[in-house]
Amino acid sequence: MEYAIAVIDIGMTNKKVAIYDDSLRQLDARYLVFDPLVINGVECHDLEAMEEWFTEEIKTFAEKYPVKVISVCTHGATFVCMGKEGKNAIPCVYYTHEPGDDFHRNFYETFGRKEELQSTTGTPAFKALINPAKGIFFAQKQFSDNFKNVTSVLPYPQYWGFRLTGKAGVESTYMGNHTYLWDHNESRLSSVAQKLGIAKLIPDKLYKSWDVLGNISDDFAAKTGLSKDTIVTMGIHDSNSALLPHFAKKGERGFILNSTGTWCVIMNPVEKYGFAPDELGKVVFFNISAFGTPIKTAIFLGGLEFETWSDLFINQHGQSDIPGWNEDIYRRVLKEKKLFLLPELTKGTGQFPESKARISDNGKSFYINSKEKSSADFETSFALLRISLVMETLTALERTGIKSGYDVYIEGGFRKDESYSRLLSSYLRENKVFLTDINEASALGAAMIAKMALSGKSLKDLAQDFEISYNEQGKSSFPELEDYRQVWLKEAWLGKKL
Repeated sequence: MEYAIAVIDIGMTNKKVAIYDDSLRQLDARYLVFDPLVINGVECHDLEAMEEWFTEEIKTFAEKYPVKVISVCTHGATFVCMGKEGKNAIPCVYYTHEPGDDFHRNFYETFGRKEELQSTTGTPAFKALINPAKGIFFAQKQFSDNFKNVTSVLPYPQYWGFRLTGKAGVESTYMGNHTYLWDHNESRLSSVAQKLGIAKLIPDKLYKSWDVLGNISDDFAAKTGLSKDTIVTMGIHDSNSALLPHFAKKGERGFILNSTGTWCVIMNPVEKYGFAPDELGKVVFFNISAFGTPIKTAIFLGGLEFETWSDLFINQHGQSDIPGWNEDIYRRVLKEKKLFLLPELTKGTGQFPESKARISDNGKSFYINSKEKSSADFETSFALLRISLVMETLTALERTGIKSGYDVYIEGGFRKDESYSRLLSSYLRENKVFLTDINEASALGAAMIAKMALSGKSLKDLAQDFEISYNEQGKSSFPELEDYRQVWLKEAWLGKKL
């Protein structure tokens, strides 16, 4: 091994430090979950505790492996407001914080109509603070005295890059990820960034994810024992990072990635940026890929929905083993069209923002916090849940522009759920559905950009370093799916076929 790569992979729940060799094989990894800091009643990231842990883990790894490059990937929707001392000047608020309807109304009254902003910034109107411009607007109000001390505003991956190097920059995948801060048509900071008064605080040149931000600082070198020649990449948004292994193997077009986890993120690499008129107002948006190209995207909290409803069903029925595929049950539910499980548990985060999470049982609603339970038995309840996730996925796929002949790759937790993958594949008669074997695709993508930065190789050159198994999911005949879906869509208050 000529050198090793350290990846700092920051999920909303799990934080990880992983080590890859120069052939992109993961050699070691450490994981930790951090409790939030609660400041003025608001949950915030404990940046100091995280940095201390990252430093200690890298120090431990540096004693075992020849680390020459560090790459950071992080979850979305998070910016850090920096002060003169090189640390955050105000708390880094969780994007899950919901400031209320009056706040959202005030935001759009101040910065522009939802559809207009979506058209220019590629960003839909999410609830909570999932739009980073809203997070900054909230921080300006909540921590107004401290905000006067802000000297720069950095995307989350580049904040960590700054802490490692002392240098600031921005790159495409994070600035273009439903922030309201980047104008996709003009390739510059948006009118929202200007009106927030932060345009001069954000570096306005977009770098590539694999560009070198700088060498590690003297301070970080001393704390970890790493050579001062160790470089740090610009960093990358985690969902965009997960695309890179497929770009290397399959090219940049002709497939859609269905990355499943707490968030289900459906990403379609397209040729041109732009919305059809009937897409404005829908929960569809554009990412910018690591290559600077548009990625049409739709998301929903599928993993969260599965976990929350699963816990409820387990408690209601006094059972613990989650049932698997039972074709008879699914056919009965689809044929009868009397039982439906509907989104959204966290309003305004997915494809059906006006729908209330519930089970519809012959027209009667049973909500998630209801003391009563529906007539569905344990196995049927899980069938309803998986069918619902397939319904949400289909809408997300359509909104990202799926076409006949496109392959669909399922990654993450749902690729292990036969009921989900079988139903999805069966509905998509004109598309092949594949289950991939990539574990921790975001971390692998981050390791890939690190190798590109250090070696000067292209992404395509790295394809020979790793293998991906694309296992095709078979199709069954479920003619009942289409009729069931139309009723499900009406129950979810969509009201028409899209």
